[in-house]
Formats: sequence, C-alpha cells, structure tokens
Amino acid sequence: MTAPHARPDASSLLTAVRSRDPLAIARAITAIENRTSTGNELAVAVRGQVNGCRTLGVTGPPGAGKSSLINALVQEMLPHYPRTAILTVDPSSPISGGAVLGDRVRMAEHSANPNVFIRSLATRGHLGGVTRMTRSIMDLLAAGGMDLVIVETVGTGQSEVEVAELTNVKIVVNAPGLGDEMQAIKAGVLEIADILVVNKSDLPDAARTAAHLNAMLHHRGHDEHRSVVCVSTVTRDGLKALADAIEIKFAQLAADSTLAVPRTASARLLLARAVADRAEDMIARTIDPRIDALVEDIAAGILSRRDGARAAIGLLGELRPVSNARD
Repeated sequence: MTAPHARPDASSLLTAVRSRDPLAIARAITAIENRTSTGNELAVAVRGQVNGCRTLGVTGPPGAGKSSLINALVQEMLPHYPRTAILTVDPSSPISGGAVLGDRVRMAEHSANPNVFIRSLATRGHLGGVTRMTRSIMDLLAAGGMDLVIVETVGTGQSEVEVAELTNVKIVVNAPGLGDEMQAIKAGVLEIADILVVNKSDLPDAARTAAHLNAMLHHRGHDEHRSVVCVSTVTRDGLKALADAIEIKFAQLAADSTLAVPRTASARLLLARAVADRAEDMIARTIDPRIDALVEDIAAGILSRRDGARAAIGLLGELRPVSNARD
C-alpha cells in the first residue's frame, strides 16, 4: 500500500516559494489563510518582505467595476512589473468560509500568463475590507518574487479602509452618476485615496462625477496631493494616464523613503487589530465553562456584549486554547 504523500514543512515550502513555484505559492497562501502551524511559521519567516515591492490598493463601492479596471490596468503595467500578483478579497460563504464572488473570473485573460498570480481571499467575517491574513500573504508574494502586489477590497465604507494601512498607493474607484449625495464616498474613504478613478467614463455623467470629485478635493484642500482620473475599460481611454499617475505616486513615496508599509503611525492600529484577532481566536478555540457561561448569558440577553467582553478580557490570561490540529 502506498504511503500518503507527506505535506511539506514550512522550510521546504518556503524554499519552493522563493523559487517562484506557483503551486507552492498557492499552497503556502492556503496554509497562512487557515492559520495552520505551517502557515504560522511561514508568516513569521516572510514578515516584512512586502516592503521590497510595490503595492497598490483598489477599493470602491460594489458595481464600480474594480475587477474590470484591475484587469485592464495590469495589461498596461505588466511591461514595468513583469511579475504581478492580484489579491481579490471576497465576502465569505456562510457554509464553507470560502470566497464567493470569484472576481478572478473577470481577469481570465491573465490566467494563462505564468507571471500573473491571481488569488481570491475570503474575509471570513473580518470587517476591514480585506482579511486578517492579507498582510502576511502580501509578504509571502513578495518573497515569491512579485514586483507588484494589487489588493482589491470587498467594497468601501467607513469601516473598510484597512487597505490604506497595507498598501503604498490607494485607488478609490467610482462609477458615473453618483449624484450630489456621493453616498459611496465617505469622508474616511476620501482621506485614504491617492487617486480617485471615475470608471466607465464612456457613460453619461462621467464628466460631472469627475468635476464633483475635484470640487470635493479642492474643498478639503487635497487637490495638490490627490488626482482624479477618468477611465474606460471598454475603450481603454485613460488607462495610460492612470498607470502614469500610479508611477508618480510610487516615485514620490520612494523619494520620501516612505515606500515601506505599514507606516509607523499605523502600527498602533495594526497592533490593536492583531490583539483583537488573537483574543477572538483564543475564545473560539478554548474549552472553558466560564467562557461558555458568558456566551450563553449573552445569547439569552442576560449579559450585554460589552460586559461579556470585559469579563472575557479578564479571563484571557488564564485561557488555554485547544491546540490547532489543522495541519
């Protein structure tokens, strides 16, 4: 009887990743996403690698055409970044926990290119527009020799600006005809944008939307630092202008020695999120009657979530989570 094929350890898998083996990169990402022991070792081993490559964040409301824009933009940027990775963050399936939208379908023309790596990641309930492990996966891709890593978020909103902490240059994609209310452009999202894109510029109202965005930037005093670019993925108008605007931003960051991310000012926020993730993981994997009692009291309405959280924090130092045996 043939013995089952042994799974590679972190060291051998990392060696394969550094040799640019796409299958190894895919397997390593899965391990990191699932937070297996191998994945945790890999995440530690590649920490900080992404600081050596360019990173681009793309966010915007659903229907703005983020995936189609990325598909067209990659074609424009490949001559300068021959090895490009695209991470598309999708909502999670409530059954499997996997990504459900599959934006990579819209990027099918690049699927045959061995130098373009496309991967969908599931949010698994994380509310930051990306996933808990996005930064580690970006580090891994950089270790795998990627010149450019593009991260497409689920959508945009007040709570979905975490991509700003992860990427060098941030694009917020908008569709024409948003109107005076500009519901998709919350103040916080406008603050993170390096470039505002009006996609589908071949449609009516594109010029009006661009004018409105420019007026908003001018009103907030951002017009010298941020730009508005109109793009059509149908006619390909504006794609070169967008690629040029991205290059200008990269050059400015490199000149200012701020290309490395996350920036120091963001470290406290990232630490707080890491602590929250760790606490969530411990509580989810701990068998302890005191935690069970808190959960039951919250479910029954006897205890508020805030009071339950306070009590749980007091117990965290004593909790002994069940060992992760997913490897």
